[in-house]
Amino acid sequence: MRTRRAPLKGDEPATYRWQPVPGELSVAAMPLGHAADVNGAHEAHSHDFPGLAYFWGDGGIVRTGRQVRHVEAGDLFVIAPGDVMGQAQRDDLVGARGWGVFFTADALGTDTPGAHLAWRTHPLLFPFVRGGATGALRLKVPPRDRDEWTTRIEALHDELAHRREGYREAVSAHLVLLLVGVSRLAADVVGDLRENAEPLLAEVFDVIEQRYREPLSLREVAAAVRISPGHLTSTVRRRTGRTVQGWITERRMVQARRLLATTELPISDIARQAGFPDAGYFARTFGKLHGMSPSGWRSVNVL
Repeated sequence: MRTRRAPLKGDEPATYRWQPVPGELSVAAMPLGHAADVNGAHEAHSHDFPGLAYFWGDGGIVRTGRQVRHVEAGDLFVIAPGDVMGQAQRDDLVGARGWGVFFTADALGTDTPGAHLAWRTHPLLFPFVRGGATGALRLKVPPRDRDEWTTRIEALHDELAHRREGYREAVSAHLVLLLVGVSRLAADVVGDLRENAEPLLAEVFDVIEQRYREPLSLREVAAAVRISPGHLTSTVRRRTGRTVQGWITERRMVQARRLLATTELPISDIARQAGFPDAGYFARTFGKLHGMSPSGWRSVNVL
């Protein structure tokens, strides 16, 4: 798992972004304990991707938002994109026994929408939609299910570590089953979220999903949802950890990666279908975000 710390803006917590590695799945599993090496743990921070922290035994401390939570066996923290995690102290995870699992929407398949809309509409991703800066959602895995959760995550970690034939399918299956488990545990919470869904965010990401293939700016999105650009910027950043333009770019990049991996279209055609009329600008943007050219990405990601 490789992440990059985005430049700080004012007094906001740092944001860490997933850096896709060519040829690798955007899924990571790591043990959580005294030797855990989690990027950003030394400071208050958020991620632009979701995660789970599952603890099968008592011990340790998790800092989410402004809360300090002492870990109990069966604790499952559902970490949404934009959730602020507090600055960890050196001994926070001493005695902790658990696993962290992190992933992107792409890991659930090429048909999963890439914009934040995915987190609102995909049944297995909705538990991760709660807005930013609120701290991770804390759920409890029943005692009868805890061994199964531990075994599932260990199997996921093993597949990622050894990459035997068919490991991609195995990782996807383990991840889906984990998210099914999260959805069942969060059923009551999700019901409440659906009843109190944030109409502004829903509108914003509907606009992005419908118009990312054409020229689209912050000002145009703001006009479409009938609020000022400044208010839209602060609201989306506060609740998702990313700017409107960042979400537009991410949606375009997901489409570009999908076309590069599944078609033989020329790069210029892919650029246009992903919302970049200038192929050169597309290539520069893609290279900045992925560390390689679109053709280089295609060479190691053809399905």
